[in-house]
Amino acid sequence: MKAQVHPHFFENAQTVCVCGNKFTVSSTSETLHVELCHKCHPFYTGEQRFVDSASRIQKFEAKQQIATKYKVTKKQKIDEKSKKDESPKTLREMLMGLK
Repeated sequence: MKAQVHPHFFENAQTVCVCGNKFTVSSTSETLHVELCHKCHPFYTGEQRFVDSASRIQKFEAKQQIATKYKVTKKQKIDEKSKKDESPKTLREMLMGLK
């Protein structure tokens, strides 16, 4: 086996949260910086707030707006096509439409 392949392990690594809370854990890094901890996480505090670090909510809302626009145009195309298809059909066209 090779010697010195494992990283250095810190028994008392300092963890610092954005809210200002500090606590110690064991880690391979001497200090850790986190966005949420047990003091400020909505699940543990019981607050109703959104934790959005990568602007995922705005991205989702933008996708929803695009989807609603697409649905409207799709419905318009279907309505236009159904208006065109109101003309009388031949027997062959009716049988081909059953498939």
